[in-house]
Amino acid sequence: MRVRIKRVDKTLPLPVYATEGAVAFDLICRETVTVKPGQVARIPANVIIETPPGYMLLISLRSSTPAKYGLLIPHGIGVIDNDYCGEGDEIMIQVYNFTDREVTVPRGARIAQGMFVKVERAEWEEVESMGRRTRGGFGSTG
Repeated sequence: MRVRIKRVDKTLPLPVYATEGAVAFDLICRETVTVKPGQVARIPANVIIETPPGYMLLISLRSSTPAKYGLLIPHGIGVIDNDYCGEGDEIMIQVYNFTDREVTVPRGARIAQGMFVKVERAEWEEVESMGRRTRGGFGSTG
């Protein structure tokens, strides 16, 4: 799959898949960002990506980011729609500092990862009854 991409700062590299088996590519920090304790901040990822039709670009932190920086994505993941690719639509990684100290993410740090996920849009069929027994619980079988 060929994907159109624009770097905001061409002195930084394009995203890369770290290994042959990697399903996500690394995104890097375009500028040094300091996040105060308990603060939500946005880290510029240096790229504008035209997600192919029929796909979404899922953004998550790298598994090392919470331990290394004390940061989480406050809403769990980021979803980049295929029409978010205008000249000013740089991908931003929203992070929450869950520590009691300031955290600095240096320019060039591999902070997050992106993955293209195939999606379909639903056509709703409204019904009066689902015709199934209530399972109960809160989204869990246990």
